[in-house]
Amino acid sequence: MIDNFPTIRVMIADDHKMVRRGLTTMINGVDGLELAGEATNGVEAVRLSSELHPDVILMDLIMPEMDGITATRVIRSNQPDVQVIALTSLGDSPLLQAVIQAGAAAYLPKDASVDELIQAIWETGEA
Repeated sequence: MIDNFPTIRVMIADDHKMVRRGLTTMINGVDGLELAGEATNGVEAVRLSSELHPDVILMDLIMPEMDGITATRVIRSNQPDVQVIALTSLGDSPLLQAVIQAGAAAYLPKDASVDELIQAIWETGEA
């Protein structure tokens, strides 16, 4: 717990192991954040979110089996309290509008700074 705020449980959904590893290292290094779990595709993200009950999911948009937009829509429908932050390398794309319409609270480029990502998690997780 930091400054009387509860710990924010963060789940990562990304098909790239190095991205997951980097995000895990970042989350584990921040007081008040806790890694809830990792998913390698959208299907796994939907399943794990219902089992692990994260507060925030960092969601890749392009993944095998089920994309991040569909996974976001399903997760937000089944668990409206779970917040999703879409992470993308696509820039300003129609996919970003689609993921926001699917229920994502925010989106960030994958090359966002650690400070930007942590701030987005705090703002989204406290919402």
